[in-house]
Order: sequence, then structure tokens, then C-alpha cells
Amino acid sequence: MSASSTETPHPSIAEKRQRFRRLHESGCFVIPNPWDPGTARYLQGLGFKALATTSSGFAWSQGLADGKASFEMVRAHLQAMVAATDVPINADFEGGYARDIAGLEANVRAAVAAGVAGLSIEDSTGDATAPLYPLATAVERLRAARRAIDQSDPATLLVGRAECFIVGVPDLEQTLTRLRAYAEAGADCLYAPGLRTPEQIAAVVAAVAPKPVNVLVSSAGGRTVAELASLGVRRISVGGALARVAWGAFARAARALAEQGSFDALSPAPSTQELNELFRGP
Repeated sequence: MSASSTETPHPSIAEKRQRFRRLHESGCFVIPNPWDPGTARYLQGLGFKALATTSSGFAWSQGLADGKASFEMVRAHLQAMVAATDVPINADFEGGYARDIAGLEANVRAAVAAGVAGLSIEDSTGDATAPLYPLATAVERLRAARRAIDQSDPATLLVGRAECFIVGVPDLEQTLTRLRAYAEAGADCLYAPGLRTPEQIAAVVAAVAPKPVNVLVSSAGGRTVAELASLGVRRISVGGALARVAWGAFARAARALAEQGSFDALSPAPSTQELNELFRGP
């Protein structure tokens, strides 16, 4: 028997998309956020059933602030992440990398062509004086993304994001209104990053039921998976938190070198051998 005949076949893009949809049908799962193919492969090896990109983590890895990566950079990143893994990849697609509807649709079609199993569209503008699109505009943009997905592969999941709590508009009623509108506009999953209390989370879950809700946990001391599941949350992401943890370890070791001449923070974990074994493959 040849070596190739014993290898586990890689799932197709269609299979990944179907798996991703099934994950959203019941229960609660964690969808952590790697920022490059290596971290994606590592998380896959830990048994996570799906992964989500992080706009901030990717931007930092390119020496850029969050939101400053170009669409071409992001498209190449998505292609690399999909190619590196056997699990579904959800794209942190920010605002679609276009302000006009035609550009938004074209970019969503390109993301679907890259092989992602899902993608999110935010309603933030990037303008501190008017941080959110008017509701009618945000709904129009969500519908455009839905249209582009349906023209490409309707199995691709669309996540509608209400950014109120993280752009300085911590208004729960406005958040609920927006999420309901995004659900009606075709979002398959709803997401309002920045929610803090069980009451806020439960209100979001109830407002868009039976559609699934994503909750962000981006710092220590938050609720457990079991606690969030009990509130009806379907999936939990961590945004740029894992990238920040990695940057924190790097910064501590680098500062010890620069400021103290100390190598004490260079004790690697995992080891070089472990990482080489992981990435060597079958």
C-alpha cells in the first residue's frame, strides 16, 4: 500500500461549509482566533472544530494597526488560512473593505472564492464622529453581502455584527434593534462584541432566537463556556486576545534583553522539537 493511500483525505470547501453550518444548529462551541497558518494549525491540533480570523491579530503580524490591512492583503491571508487547515474558517471581514455597495459585493464574492466557511460584516464606519452606519444603510450593506453570498455559494454563513458597545455607543436597545434587523436582512448568526453582563447576553439571545449568537470573551476572568452555554450562546470567540497573549510574551522577553541584558525569559514552551513535529505533518 502506498503512503499516499493511507493519508486522511482533506475535506472539500463544500464539506467545511456544511460542517460549519451544523456547528451552529445546537450546543455551544469555542471558535478561537489564530492570526497566521501556524497558529491555525496549532489550534486545529488541539481539537477545535472551527476557527475564525482576527483582523487585529493579522494586522499586528504585518506591522499595522487594526483596520489598516488592505483588502488584497486580507484576501491572500484568507486563502492561506483556508489552505493550511482542515477545519472551517470564519473570516473577520470588518466592514467588507468597501464603503460602496458594488465594492462590498465584489469583496464578499472574493472572500467566498477564497474558501471561507463564513464571514462577518460590521456596521461601524471607522469615523469617531459618526461611528455607526445609519440603520437603513447598515441593513442595505448586510443585504448586499447576503446577495453576494447567495450568488457565490449560499452555504457560506453570514454573521451580522452590531458594534455599538465597542465604538462608544453602549446602548442595549439600539443593539437589539440592529441585530433583529440584520437577522431579517439575511444574517445567519448575530454578534454584538462588548457585551458584559448575563442580562445583556440573554437579551441578545432572546431578541434574535432561534438564530445563533456569537459572544466575544477577550480577557481573563470572564464567564466559562458552560455559563455562556446556559445563557443560550451558540459560539464563543476571543478576537485578538490570543495574539495579545503572544505579543505579551514576546514583549517581556525582548524587553528583558534590551533593558536588563537577561535571557531568562527565553525558555521556550512549546519546544523547538514539538513545533517541528507539529508542522512536519504525516
